[in-house]
Amino acid sequence: VQLQASGGGLVQAGGSLRLSCAASGSIVRVNRMAWYRQAPGKQRELVADISSGSLPNYADSVKGRFTISRDNAKNTMLLQMNSLKPEDTAVYYCNANIVRDLWGAGQSYWGQGTLVTVSS
Repeated sequence: VQLQASGGGLVQAGGSLRLSCAASGSIVRVNRMAWYRQAPGKQRELVADISSGSLPNYADSVKGRFTISRDNAKNTMLLQMNSLKPEDTAVYYCNANIVRDLWGAGQSYWGQGTLVTVSS
């Protein structure tokens, strides 16, 4: 199983970016999917997560600006980031709890990270 994240880049404050994450491989079901970020010198933090049949959750710092969504048929997840601020600068990681066989429990997988840089 692999998670592939993409969509990072350099943007000016107030701009927008959209991050994508795709899960591939032998997958029975994808449970929770989430975006985390890690800024230089800081710990990794949860940005947003989404589970099938549940409302998404957001960190207070991104509420009203970021929107997480997923396509269960394609095992993909998006993070639309609007009104970006310099403090949103970080490496963004996608994470997913993935079930690989009918009798197994889900396991946590991480994407490789994609850098988002917001200039002031």
